[in-house]
Amino acid sequence: MERLQKVIAQAGIASRRKAEELIQQGSVKVNGKVVKELGTKVTRNDRIEVDGIQIEKEEPVYFMLYKPTGVISSVKDEKGRKAVTDFFPMVKERIFPIGRLDYDTSGLLLLTNDGEFANLLMHPRNEIEKVYIAKVKGIIDNEKVRKLQRGVILEDGKTAPAKVKVLGSDRKKETALVEITIHEGRNRQVRRMFEAVGCKVTKLKRERYAFLGLGALRPGDGRALTPHEVKQLRAFASATK
Repeated sequence: MERLQKVIAQAGIASRRKAEELIQQGSVKVNGKVVKELGTKVTRNDRIEVDGIQIEKEEPVYFMLYKPTGVISSVKDEKGRKAVTDFFPMVKERIFPIGRLDYDTSGLLLLTNDGEFANLLMHPRNEIEKVYIAKVKGIIDNEKVRKLQRGVILEDGKTAPAKVKVLGSDRKKETALVEITIHEGRNRQVRRMFEAVGCKVTKLKRERYAFLGLGALRPGDGRALTPHEVKQLRAFASATK
């Protein structure tokens, strides 16, 4: 048996905290009866409804994808563009991406049907590190590196300090290859950070998420995470609080 709010979160309906609010508001029914007690435990055979809609309880699954460019980080797209879930046609569970990578950004992306797990990894307080390799147009000097490391001012506020390493540069072409590590997840954040110091990102790839790397995966390849990797990710997120 599991706590009701945990089952709701794992179904991807809401975070556990939001699920608790829904229960207390009387929005949740178990076997046709409204339940407001947060300590309520349920089994897989119980019928659970949230706002009148029955939730589908699935076994949690966890995947890694090497997202190619030109693919959206969504379950589906109204414009008919390829979505990250299209790379898992044999997966019956309703998986969704944990966070997102921009349409023009490639690299490591995690997918799951476990809402609680996704919320744990995405919560800002857990500061999960993401490592990107950026090809930029413009000279990256020491001052610009220091600015990125300290945090730069964007329209939605100052970014947290980043780790920055220049991997190579071509002063004649005014291009550079830079490794940057951040733990925030703002929209197009890495691109906007470089723009803030006068450089334009022409190519961007996420190389690492927490301790996970792409390994031998090629663009469009995916694999299931091992139980040990899932356990490590949970511990990793909890340890960074």
